[in-house]
Amino acid sequence: MPDRPAADTTDPPHLFSPLSIRGLTLRNRIAVSPMCQYSATDGLADDWHLVHLGARAVGGAGLVITEAAAVSPEGRISPQDLGLWDDGQVAPLRRITDFLHAHGAAAGIQLAHAGRKGSTLRPWEQQVEGEHARPAAVPESEGGWTPVSPTARPFADGYPTPSVLDADGIAGVLADFVAATHRTIAAGFDWIELHAAHGYLLHEFLSPLSNDRTDAYGGDLAGRARLLLEIVDAVREVWGPDRPLTVRVSGTDWTAGGLTIDDTVQVATWLREHDVDLVDVSSGGNVPSAPIPVGAGYQTPLAAAVREGAGIATGAVGLITAPEQADTIVRTGQADLVLLARELLRDPHWPLHAAKALHRPAPVPDQYARAF
Repeated sequence: MPDRPAADTTDPPHLFSPLSIRGLTLRNRIAVSPMCQYSATDGLADDWHLVHLGARAVGGAGLVITEAAAVSPEGRISPQDLGLWDDGQVAPLRRITDFLHAHGAAAGIQLAHAGRKGSTLRPWEQQVEGEHARPAAVPESEGGWTPVSPTARPFADGYPTPSVLDADGIAGVLADFVAATHRTIAAGFDWIELHAAHGYLLHEFLSPLSNDRTDAYGGDLAGRARLLLEIVDAVREVWGPDRPLTVRVSGTDWTAGGLTIDDTVQVATWLREHDVDLVDVSSGGNVPSAPIPVGAGYQTPLAAAVREGAGIATGAVGLITAPEQADTIVRTGQADLVLLARELLRDPHWPLHAAKALHRPAPVPDQYARAF
């Protein structure tokens, strides 16, 4: 089993402690959470992605993770998603990872397959027309496709009806993740996060709310986790022993009969046994009407439960906004890494402001030093 993440020995772990996992050391424990930009053409990263991600490296984050990068065209959420299913998509991403590295941040990528939530319009295109919202599904005339899923049930009204993955289809998904991992290496990334949350394909397999299969990929939790673990093993074999491999999960479906935190602790235990280094614990996304108790740090207890119950490093995410709040999460051992999303959209320099608030040295670029 790989070594657990280690902080510096001169100071108890805090938000600005280095975090070492395998052969990578992050300069602090602040990560840019994957945030879809819905701005790519044919899966290609462009200047928007360079500026968006590069600004967060300049702003002091220790780890910058791209938005979900689809491992196949049908694995996209929208036609404008980032992708890594083609060799031509490597060079634009390499431009970004080179910039991130030059400014002190590690480069992470989230490899993903949208499953039954694919072929949907960008959020701002799902506009209200009169008294009704435009259906989420992308029309075929606008580049829509038939998504895939463990079962043939759509995510919600207005979403496309998926086709069921058969044995060949499952093998194809596995092969797509492997091929994307080879391209991830070529693109210069340091960190992989596999997306198994928010109602996308791997979460669909995990949850009994979206997986009623009777074959080896359904049934009990072990069967429903089979595809995720097979992908983990295949990706690790290509990725090698020196780079961090992580997984994002939904700690609970927030719905009766769905995934529970106890289920997630068991899955995280299996992930640790399969050489995963850290579990990024989010929640929900598989049921459109789930009663999620959204509030400040509402998912942090889930990360703490997984860390304690599975004996694996965790990342906490979800309405973490204040420096003191983020620092407390690390200091109290609830998580090893704090992932910020909307707060870093509002303020790309949040890590620099947080360092000042917490009286820690800040990695301020020379070009910006006179402002800090």
